[in-house]
Amino acid sequence: MISSVLDTALDLSVVGGYTNVGYRVRSRGWSPLPRMEGKVVLITGASSGLGQAAADGFARLGATVWLAVRNRERGEDAQARILDHLVEADVHVDVCDLSRLESVRQFAERFAAKAARLDVLVNNAGVLTQERQLSADGIELTLATNVIGPFLLTQLLVGVLERSAPSRIVNVSSGGMYTQKLRAEDLQSEQGDFDGPAVYARTKRAEVVLTEMWAERLAGSGVTVHAMHPGWADTAGVRSSLPRFHRVTRPLLRSAEEGADTIVWLGAAPEPADSSGGFWHDRRRRPTHLLPGTRETEAERRRLWAECVTLISTPYND
Repeated sequence: MISSVLDTALDLSVVGGYTNVGYRVRSRGWSPLPRMEGKVVLITGASSGLGQAAADGFARLGATVWLAVRNRERGEDAQARILDHLVEADVHVDVCDLSRLESVRQFAERFAAKAARLDVLVNNAGVLTQERQLSADGIELTLATNVIGPFLLTQLLVGVLERSAPSRIVNVSSGGMYTQKLRAEDLQSEQGDFDGPAVYARTKRAEVVLTEMWAERLAGSGVTVHAMHPGWADTAGVRSSLPRFHRVTRPLLRSAEEGADTIVWLGAAPEPADSSGGFWHDRRRRPTHLLPGTRETEAERRRLWAECVTLISTPYND
């Protein structure tokens, strides 16, 4: 393991810490992860990118893996790619569109009926839009997909996680959240001009805040909750949503497998089970605030939670 001083310096440099350079330096000497036979892992957004890479990583460790995907055909293609080199892997595919609350409810019901346990829930699915759009439920689409859908899925599966304890929830955030403050008074981005990357970063900030709040609520249950960010990874989502950023940084971008490493580590390694509510990158816990003015108040945190509860409970009437 590299020294904490060098590790922190890499992180604060951003380019040194978030790129493949940081991964290669930090990963020297990392220990192999324990086997996960008998464990069940559910990953949203698992048809490509970080989600598929994490699914592959968990399958390599022997876990039963569920791919929750928006498009079944793409999910089955991802399943086939995993089985191409892991022929004995136990990999399932089911449809769950995180932007549609009814789809989330239906998926959770099917999963609970088919799976005897759930050891690791990975909330990975996400979207970055360039224009403000509404989901089928009338919720701003980025918020619906990145925050509200995962919040509902977590709530619906908490009972299974508690029965399977010790178990874990891993929320995939983004280093971009460091640049944004939680806007609890405008979660649906109705005020001012819509800036897609900034709105995305705010939803990722909200995910980290909710991670801490879930950890508080699940304390003593045997369910630990952590968030992480993958650094800058070369995925289809980055290529399509941030094409200019992708062109400029491409030589330095991590592979999806490198970006997903900490997801798998948080789900498999013994160390994360000793705490809850952390924010991690490259297998180390990181601060949640780096810039002045990004800290939320306790009232804003409570408002975020209350708004999530309201949005998952109120049917949309067009």
